[in-house]
Amino acid sequence: MRYYLIAGEASGDLHGSNLMRGLYARDPEADIRFWGGGLMDAVFREHQQGVGLVKDYRDGAVMGIWEVFVQARKLLDRVRFCEEDIVSWKPDVVVLIDYPGFNFRIAGFAHKAGYRVFWYIAPKVWASRERRIRKLKAFVDRLFIVFPFEMDYFRRKGVDFIYKGNPLIDAVDGAPSLQESRNSFLTHHGLPDKPYIALLAGSRSGEIKTMMPVFMEMARKLHGMPEYSDYQFVIAAAPGRVREDYDLAGNESFVHPVFGDTYGVLRHAEAAVINSGTASLEAALIGTPQVVGYKTAWLTYLVGRAILKIKFISLANLTIDRPAFKELLQNYFTPENLAVEVRRLLEDDNYRTRMLADYDEVRERLGGTGASDAVAEAMIKELQ
Repeated sequence: MRYYLIAGEASGDLHGSNLMRGLYARDPEADIRFWGGGLMDAVFREHQQGVGLVKDYRDGAVMGIWEVFVQARKLLDRVRFCEEDIVSWKPDVVVLIDYPGFNFRIAGFAHKAGYRVFWYIAPKVWASRERRIRKLKAFVDRLFIVFPFEMDYFRRKGVDFIYKGNPLIDAVDGAPSLQESRNSFLTHHGLPDKPYIALLAGSRSGEIKTMMPVFMEMARKLHGMPEYSDYQFVIAAAPGRVREDYDLAGNESFVHPVFGDTYGVLRHAEAAVINSGTASLEAALIGTPQVVGYKTAWLTYLVGRAILKIKFISLANLTIDRPAFKELLQNYFTPENLAVEVRRLLEDDNYRTRMLADYDEVRERLGGTGASDAVAEAMIKELQ
């Protein structure tokens, strides 16, 4: 069968790559054309079946209401290109992976054009813009959800779904980086043998530009304290980015970027400062004490405050319905507040122990392994 997959960010690329492995394993005739990134492309190159990568998500990733407005023409051009590409290729199914801003447009088009539509990693209508449920019911043939707390919500709203667990557990537990010793990791990336704090600013250029100045000022503050003068700061840099993207023109000797090894960076860090998103859930599954920070354009933030219906922005906190770790948002996302929280993560043993216990509960609630393969099998069964 012919599968047209659309992932628009780093987390979608990760989940899309694992889904592709399952589709190739269970459908010997799988022909996959996709929008994604390096992880999905690597799986495709292992099999060399089909057309492969159409667009790299890093070429057009945009986040936030104001940012979308500024780049509206570019986004519309990408939507039109995608629609034309689907019609030209004629897939058996269009598989949308998260990325709701773009994928809702494609869902409506693909449905009206007569294509089957699956949505993997459900759009977070439980958090905001609940009216989109009407579009899910109208345009999506099958919804595949990945969080247990979503089940009751979609049942109440009358949306059919399939739940096979959370694929991030497989991605984390199966990562080679988690089997590498600390000494090997440091040698591999040319890092000094010193304790370090992990910095995760995201993968989109806009969020990196917003997060990094605050991260860097926090790093300077902590490094300037005698008790932390020996600490290093390691940036888990996204693939395809360069050193200059991370505000490292000053060449601070205590800050080091590591490209393409987020799990390794998290695994051996004493603590992590993380932009909200999938990375905070990955840190919880890996077991790295963390603080989440987030800041965006004021228009985006004000609109978000008005429409969001959730208590937390981090998936781990949402999973257990309480704050396993602190979230510092907008005005509270400052170098001073981050430094205070990082010190608490490093110095307060009871705080760390309680956080790690909450992490165990997050993992338990997300279910066991094999989610990606189970979803692939369910998709094929639906199509048959």
